[in-house]
Amino acid sequence: MDSTPPHETNMPVPSQSGEKQPDILAQWPLVPIHIVAHPSQLPAEFLQPSVEKQLIIGFDCEGVDLCRHGTLCIMQLAFPDAVYLVDVVQGGDILMQACKPALESSYITKVIHDCKRDSEALYFQYGIKLHNVVDTQIAYSLIEEQEGKRRSPDDYISFVGLLADARYCGISYLEKEEVRILLRQDPSFWTYRPLSDLMIRAATDDVRFLLYIYHKMMEKLNQRSLWYLTVRGALYCRCFCIHDNNDTDWPPAPPIPDSLIAEGDVLEEEILSVLNVPSGKMGRVIGRGGASIRAIKESCNAEILIGGAKGPPDKVFIIGPVKEVRKAEALLRGRMLEMY
Repeated sequence: MDSTPPHETNMPVPSQSGEKQPDILAQWPLVPIHIVAHPSQLPAEFLQPSVEKQLIIGFDCEGVDLCRHGTLCIMQLAFPDAVYLVDVVQGGDILMQACKPALESSYITKVIHDCKRDSEALYFQYGIKLHNVVDTQIAYSLIEEQEGKRRSPDDYISFVGLLADARYCGISYLEKEEVRILLRQDPSFWTYRPLSDLMIRAATDDVRFLLYIYHKMMEKLNQRSLWYLTVRGALYCRCFCIHDNNDTDWPPAPPIPDSLIAEGDVLEEEILSVLNVPSGKMGRVIGRGGASIRAIKESCNAEILIGGAKGPPDKVFIIGPVKEVRKAEALLRGRMLEMY
């Protein structure tokens, strides 16, 4: 396999909290880091997915204002024995189309933290329908629910927060804030070439521990939660990508497993609904200081997502059980009709 010389990278430092931390640095030694500008530099089992060689990889994307209108610059792939930084700036469409079968394959599990904008960028910029993800943000919430903890609306675990949680990793990711500051100062940070040592370290550290976290989470998730994880991951991948409620060109969401039905477990089908907001009405939906949308979220057991500054500006995306989604739709439509 043709490859650029591997790089080494510094690791995030262990958390200094009082809790006993896992010896991540010993368990997860340095691995080669390959900067990829041509498909030949990627593993054959990734480029040619097969049922005989199923893979689980860490996955992330970096770019400028990453969404449908932004620019995808780097795609990170973390294998157990190496990290590949797919340089989209250098490799362009030829490289991304070579990766398309893997990103859409059921035989390759992509472990990612918050897949929504990454999926949107892949879909609108390269026509790739990201599929078969394990979203660690969703998994974290499901584990919290299993343990009887109630999450308030918009209370999502950040990747930095997940890394710091001693149950999963126990690592302080101080370098992430440094990169955030640089991005605020210069949004084009990820477009510069050659990649600096800081860019390589930051891109690598965003995926380095995802497989470790994945295995920790799989130990905790029960069969019911595993099904919800799969369904919600599929719906999150497409939520910012579809224009209306027709998502038939995407892979179907997985049905309720027979094993759970046989056990008498009461599971509700989960769906994605796209609600169009008439021009000038989004302010009513959100309300002063977000009060209206917050009240609706608190009254429904459904995820309600708004495109915001990245867009799309005229749609609300609702994910959850059918009954709760319909309730959210009714409340949102009511807000649009209200007169001040």
